[in-house]
Amino acid sequence: MMMAAGTLAAVSTSQTGSASETQVGAAGHGHYVDVNGLHMYYERHGCGGVPLVLLHGGFSAIGSSFGALLPGLSAEREVIAFELQGHGHTADIDRPLSYEAMAGDIAAALDDLDIPAADIFGYSVGGAVALHVALQHPELVRKMVLLSTTYNRAGIQPGLMDNLGKMQPAMMHGTPWYQEYVSIAPRPQDFDRLFMKKAEMDKQQTDIPDDKIRSLKMPVLLIAGDNDLPTIEHMAKFYRLLGGGLFGDTPAGLPKSQLAILPGTSHVSAPQRKELLLSIIPEFLDRPS
Repeated sequence: MMMAAGTLAAVSTSQTGSASETQVGAAGHGHYVDVNGLHMYYERHGCGGVPLVLLHGGFSAIGSSFGALLPGLSAEREVIAFELQGHGHTADIDRPLSYEAMAGDIAAALDDLDIPAADIFGYSVGGAVALHVALQHPELVRKMVLLSTTYNRAGIQPGLMDNLGKMQPAMMHGTPWYQEYVSIAPRPQDFDRLFMKKAEMDKQQTDIPDDKIRSLKMPVLLIAGDNDLPTIEHMAKFYRLLGGGLFGDTPAGLPKSQLAILPGTSHVSAPQRKELLLSIIPEFLDRPS
């Protein structure tokens, strides 16, 4: 399965104004949990309510994916943001990157932290991981927010993955994502290794069948930019599989899942559209199921 890959960050290096807003990891917020042989970094912000789990994009970390959103998201609830295998403060281990394995890490971490269920917000690769958590451990997910995420390769902009497949690690050097990595990673020299493992993961993934998407029971908020990695047509299909796209002015009311397309928004800029995202996400999470 091929999900919305964080590798698009490397294509749009001109859109880098967002990374300066990402000074998270303040004293007292950072912690580690040991799961599946992984010493995984996470941060806790805010308090109260149903915990909201944040899962960042590929080659990114908590700061570059969620720095703009964390203050607003944690204003009235606890937020727990993880850094996935080989990303950010979490050192890589001798295991291939896979969405299934990273989803297992998140499930194990929630168990270790005594969190029986949470809301999950994933961006790009993090959205792919969130989707696998929901499929593998549906009891852990109350509501899910997927930003810039597809569930099959056909949903990605035509030709994009072929072009990304031709990239080399050095093409990421100097980008905000590279600079973030070398400033916080336990082994800064491992960036090229992460790049190659991510590229191999992209080649190995298979699509999620439509029936599995249709089987999801929790409310899902799908968000994408109007010029994002997923096509608009794919997002409409994704939403319909979740029971959306109906005529809502009936006694049955609106579907429990929602779809939002952000105007003037690319894959790189999507998580920085805080004025739009913070007007959508908290309302969805607080809405009675």
